[in-house]
This record gives sequence, structure tokens and C-alpha cells, in this order.
Amino acid sequence: MREIRASHITDTVARLCIEANRQLPQDVRSRICAAYADEPWPIAKEVLGRILENADIAAERPQPICQDTGMACVFVELGQEVHIAGDLNEAIHAGVRRGYTDGFLRKSVVRDPLDRVNTGDNTPAMIYYEIVPGDRLKITIAPKGFGSENMSRIQMLRPSDGVEGVKKFVLDAVEQAGANPCPPIVVGVGVGGTFDKAALLAKKALLRETGTHNENEMYAALEDELLEKINALGIGPQGFGGRTTALAVHIESMPTHIAGLPVAVNINCHVARHLTEVL
Repeated sequence: MREIRASHITDTVARLCIEANRQLPQDVRSRICAAYADEPWPIAKEVLGRILENADIAAERPQPICQDTGMACVFVELGQEVHIAGDLNEAIHAGVRRGYTDGFLRKSVVRDPLDRVNTGDNTPAMIYYEIVPGDRLKITIAPKGFGSENMSRIQMLRPSDGVEGVKKFVLDAVEQAGANPCPPIVVGVGVGGTFDKAALLAKKALLRETGTHNENEMYAALEDELLEKINALGIGPQGFGGRTTALAVHIESMPTHIAGLPVAVNINCHVARHLTEVL
């Protein structure tokens, strides 16, 4: 049994919160650079250039890439042979609290959806746990801005809707979102499970290295097809038109009931922030 101190987890989460908000992930940057090189529309090309310039400025100063520093989504893979010395939940919340305070990051969380009083420290974090074999603790911080989060959609399709129904649902979601999620976007799609599991799959799909494919060849081909059709919509960077509406489509799936076909779409803006550390 390996022991990890709660204070070490707090320190790690605080640092990841700050760094994730200041640094555009290299995988995302590479996709934007490739889109910039291929984009034929002058305005779209200029917008992509400004996005890269903004990321450079944020890294150099340093300061947040975007004013919406997001709700802290924390994905935890906890090894079965790990003992946490202290309160794991509180350690994570304390890390978010410290990171958003010390990093001068905007506090965007309200204590209740209806009374709308700001908690003042960007907590609570949204924490997702997965128990895995081994003696390691893997923490991924994914700050989620709500310009893109508000464009999320979920639907319980009929099994008879099949793959064509899934395609139509995803394309409709992106088209209705338009410029609101600050394209170019990364589209996470969850297929299967239950109502709630489909949504979680879509969110977890956004954590994949941008542009990587599902291991299942059928879903990999579907990712490519959807990306091509999304970019054919012509929404373009920041909605000004162009070839680059999306940088990638990531699909994750799991078994489901014989009577259902749950599908969820979770969208990330071009600041697709995610940072991981293994303790």
C-alpha cells in the first residue's frame, strides 16, 4: 500500500489549475497551426493567427488564455493500492481554491443555480472518480468555460435511429451552437450507457489528445466523417466563416440497454484546456 499525503494533492491541484489556464496544450496548438496553414479564407486565417498570438502572450506574461477560467473539472484515477492520508475531496477543493486565488483566476462558481451568489473561490470543483489497478493517483484538471458548456446537448435516441440518427444529432448540435462556443471547437461525443453516462463519456472524450482516434475502426471512421461534415458547415473561426469550424471530433462509447441509444455532445472552445499529473 502506497501513501499519498492530502497536502501533496492540494499542492498539485493548485499548480495544475494555474498552469492549465495559462498554457494552450501542445496538441491543441498543433491542430490550430495546421488549420492556419490550410485555411484559404483570409478573415478565418487572420482569426486563427490572433488565437495563436493570444496563446503566446498568455504564456509569456503569464496570464490566463481566456477571461473565462472555467469551472474546475477534476478527473481522478485512484489506484486500488493507494492510501490517501487525509480527506481526498477536501484536498482537491482546497487545491482549486488556492490555485484560483494565487493565480488571480476569475471565480465563476455560484453556490446555487437560482440564488446566484458567487462562492468567491471557484469551488466546489466537479470531481469525477475512477478506481483503477495499481499504486498511482492520476489527476487531470480541465477548466471548462461555459460559452462552450452551454452548447452541450443530450438525447435518448431510438435504437432504430442508428448511426444516421447519431450523425444528424451531432451535426445539428454544432450547427445550432454556431459561433457561441468560440470555434474552432473540439467536439466530444458520448454514445451508449445511460442518460448520465452518455454525458460523462462526451466530457471524457474531450480529454483525449486532440485529433487522436477511437481504437474502434468504426468509430474512428465516424470521427473523420463528422469532422469533415462539421467543417463543411462554414461556421469558421469565431463564426466569421471559413474551413475550420472544428479541430477534432472525439467519440467514446459503452454498452447500453436494448431499448435505448443515448447520445451526448459536449463542446470545447479552441482553448481546450487539460493538464494531467501522475502522483
